[in-house]
Amino acid sequence: MATSSSKPPETILVVDDEPEVLSMASDMLRMIGYSVLTAGDSLEAIRIAQARTGPLHLLLTDIVMPVMTGRDLAEAFRAIRPHVKVLFMSAYSPASIEKYRVRLGPGEPFLAKPFTIAQLRETVRHALIYRPPSALYRSSISRIRPRPRTVP
Repeated sequence: MATSSSKPPETILVVDDEPEVLSMASDMLRMIGYSVLTAGDSLEAIRIAQARTGPLHLLLTDIVMPVMTGRDLAEAFRAIRPHVKVLFMSAYSPASIEKYRVRLGPGEPFLAKPFTIAQLRETVRHALIYRPPSALYRSSISRIRPRPRTVP
């Protein structure tokens, strides 16, 4: 996000197959102070990831799109840009997006459509700082076994 410091704004790639949503989201993000790129479909987003030499901090993508779902796009995108953060958006509830192979992690941000500029600002900021539980942490939790109870 743009601030009074000399730090350049983060760059966000917005992907949605609905031109009105794409335009509205990108305009709102620019008003907030982000540098914004747009793609009308998943293949265009992948081309941008491959061709762009500058940083991409966040992929903001719809989940339900033709050609490739948002989850498939995120996986392909991370193969090119492994450190990019991903924020899914959808008019469907987080529970109903599971049929599109999207299961949100604990505390993982999700942007429900329609959204206000305040909701967009807050959710994007959360997505940019979100750190999923590490694989090491998850595997250590799964190995924890309760101690056997000793009866005095």
